[in-house]
Amino acid sequence: MKKDFVVTPWEVKGDIDYEKLTRDFGVKHLDDKILKGLEKEAGELHYFLKRKIFFAHTYFDEILAEAKKGNKFYLYTGRAPSGPVHLGHLVPWIFTRWLQDKFGATLLFQIPDEEKFLFKDNLTFDDTKKWAYENTLDIIAMGFDPKKTKVFLDTEYAGHMYKTACMVAKRTNISTLKSLFGLKDSNNVGEFFYTCMQSVPAFLPTIMENEPTRCLIPCAIDQDVHFRLTRDVAAGIGFPKPATILSRFLPGLTEGGKMSSSIENTAIFSTDSENVVRDKIMRYAFSGGRESAAEHRKTGGVPEVDVSYQYLTYFLEDSNKLKKIYDDYKSGKMLTGELKQITVDTINEFLSEHRARREEAKTRIEDFMLRD
Repeated sequence: MKKDFVVTPWEVKGDIDYEKLTRDFGVKHLDDKILKGLEKEAGELHYFLKRKIFFAHTYFDEILAEAKKGNKFYLYTGRAPSGPVHLGHLVPWIFTRWLQDKFGATLLFQIPDEEKFLFKDNLTFDDTKKWAYENTLDIIAMGFDPKKTKVFLDTEYAGHMYKTACMVAKRTNISTLKSLFGLKDSNNVGEFFYTCMQSVPAFLPTIMENEPTRCLIPCAIDQDVHFRLTRDVAAGIGFPKPATILSRFLPGLTEGGKMSSSIENTAIFSTDSENVVRDKIMRYAFSGGRESAAEHRKTGGVPEVDVSYQYLTYFLEDSNKLKKIYDDYKSGKMLTGELKQITVDTINEFLSEHRARREEAKTRIEDFMLRD
């Protein structure tokens, strides 16, 4: 039986029951019909879809219908700048890049620097500006098309956003925000209003194109609640409802929940050196192995709960290799130390390339930025 778990836009902990989460959040599974339609339009399916890492949606079928007609749609995702980027943050960005490549879609990349200022007592705007710069390097390093990618900080692009945020706010009452986000009377006023700002990028495509234009938001499932509010008010202020395509969480190195920047030893950051990555995985990655090598050889491991194996499902693209690793570990042929070493090598190869592109990004920031 699944243990109790918590999933909000600001906190994820426990053993996640994705079936229950899908029902509770009122989202739909990506069924075979949708996946076949996507494969037809894109020419292939990303391995995140085949492995059900992206597994749920709202209105994605309507996005596909628009694409089939040859109509454009925008992509929208984001990163709140409160610390370094870790592997879990990169998962939606990897998939967003694939969608941009396949559909030629313009991407709006929001950096809501006011969110972390409002919600975290110990963060100043100087802090969020510093992290916004660092996080933007990681965004650019993903390989997004600079001609079709617009990165913006809320505090810098507020002149283009504020009017629409006020339109959202006028149709949103306090009881709705308390219900959706768990906000209380003790929360500051900015925390309530911020949720309205979060809706605005979903409406910017229509404003920028000067005609109704759909927006697709790839994100982890904990963020969908933001866009439940957006969908509720969209028609009333004259905009199409945004669609979401939703992923599971990349787990932290220890068991349960998701990777979190606030617990350093459970997270692998984009700037971690090869030695740091190796040390973290070898020391902290929760194992599905047995207590002794002899017992493991006899009864086999449990890849389904092994964090190293789970990381390979996200970062090892070769499905044949992944299946062999699964079979060897489950049968006992492969020991935990061997599995961890494969994971170390896979993650380090990915991050080595990412860090090189991140360094190059330092000269390219203005190619991507939207300013007021």
